[in-house]
Amino acid sequence: MKSQRPVNLDLRTIKLPITAYTSILHRVSGVILFFGIAILLFALDASLSSEEGFAGVKACLSSPLAKFIIWGLLSALLYHLVAGARHLVMDAGLGETLEGGKLGSKIVIVVAAILIVLLGVWIW
Repeated sequence: MKSQRPVNLDLRTIKLPITAYTSILHRVSGVILFFGIAILLFALDASLSSEEGFAGVKACLSSPLAKFIIWGLLSALLYHLVAGARHLVMDAGLGETLEGGKLGSKIVIVVAAILIVLLGVWIW
C-alpha cells in the first residue's frame, strides 16, 4: 500500500484560510493577555505601595517603550474582544456556514484594525 501523503511538510508554503488566521490570532492574543496581566498587576502593586512607587510607575509609563507595550496589550485585548464577539454570534447560529465564517473573519480583521489604529492615536 503506497501512501500519497507528503512526508515532510513545509509549513511556509501551506495556504491557510482566513478563518484559520483569525482563530490563531485569537489564541495568540489570549496568551499575550495572560502574560500581560502579570505586568499590569506588578505595576498596580508598585503604584499602590507608596507615593514614590506611584511616581515611579507614572514616570515609567510616560516612556515611548512603555506606551508601545501598553498599546500592544490593549491591541491584543481589542482583537480578543472582537473575535470573541464573533464566536458569540456564531454560537447564536449566525455565520456558521463556510461563507459566513469567511465574512465574519474579514469583519473581525477590519473592525479590529480600525479600533487598534484609533487606540494608537488615543495613546500617542
